[in-house]
Amino acid sequence: MNGPPVQNRVPSVDGALVQVRHLKKYFPVKKGLFSRIIGHVRAVDDISFTVGRQETLGLVGESGCGKTTAGRTILRLLEPTAGEVIFEGRPVFALRRKALRRVRRNMQIIFQDPYGSLNPRMTVANIVGEALGVHGIARGAARRELVKELLDKVGLNPNHLNRYPHEFSGGQRQRIGIARALALRPRFIVCDEPVSALDVSIQAQIINLLEQLQDEFELSYLFIAHDLAVVEHISDRVAVMYLGEIVELASSDELYRDPLHPYTEALLSAIPVPDPKTKVKRIILPGDVPSPVDPPSGCRFHPRCPKRFDPCGGVPPPLNEVSPGHWVACYLHPGNT
Repeated sequence: MNGPPVQNRVPSVDGALVQVRHLKKYFPVKKGLFSRIIGHVRAVDDISFTVGRQETLGLVGESGCGKTTAGRTILRLLEPTAGEVIFEGRPVFALRRKALRRVRRNMQIIFQDPYGSLNPRMTVANIVGEALGVHGIARGAARRELVKELLDKVGLNPNHLNRYPHEFSGGQRQRIGIARALALRPRFIVCDEPVSALDVSIQAQIINLLEQLQDEFELSYLFIAHDLAVVEHISDRVAVMYLGEIVELASSDELYRDPLHPYTEALLSAIPVPDPKTKVKRIILPGDVPSPVDPPSGCRFHPRCPKRFDPCGGVPPPLNEVSPGHWVACYLHPGNT
């Protein structure tokens, strides 16, 4: 399943904090009394990118495209099928238990669901301070003081550390999740759709908080989302995923100003415009997203693409750099013919 080595489609950047190289994550499809494997769900299928120091890389796409699976596999919350992740020069997938535990102090995650990601039987003091005890950083009164400091950093009352999650609103619960992710002073955080379950007014507060914390703690983010308006606000660069693959990667300004892939154009056309007088031509894609168990040949987007032509159904287009820092996997652009 791993296959022969392929040419690196997105060259590594010197000095990058995180390098993801040809990452794959397949889930087996089983059938019958003996659970015979009859296929694989190709949730993440050969993606490569880097995250620089104090950079925010947005990872966007429709639900089910593999964004969350990619983020969790990078952290080894899911074991990879193939590929590698290099964090500060160390191969994450090759690390054994003790070495991985040390590296994980610097790699954390903020989960999407502020309701389901917090243990309802634990107080805020235990939720935020648990990692401090596990890693031997602080115990007892010293741990409580660190938890109070973290709660203050994320905009919560430090005196509420003995409360339980059900006593907080959704936005406050997400702040607790952010405080938990910050407890070990990490360098890299995977933000797995951290605002999608929140009201719009609360979303802005959480985004602003993440930006403040990034400056204060010198953090790097992989910001996973399906709301492109939110991603535009926080991201330095944006990678667009479709059916397990990255189809476009560019700086945030350039991607929103000049999208090159037809799928990116369709996503951007769906962003609501606050002025009702402004007319926006919405690109409606025909059909449904194909199954990741049996993806289409060639470009995986071509069955729904309004601009498809003969080469699209043959050999998959490589992810090429068509202008400095702007990568796209599409035969419509120079370098992909």
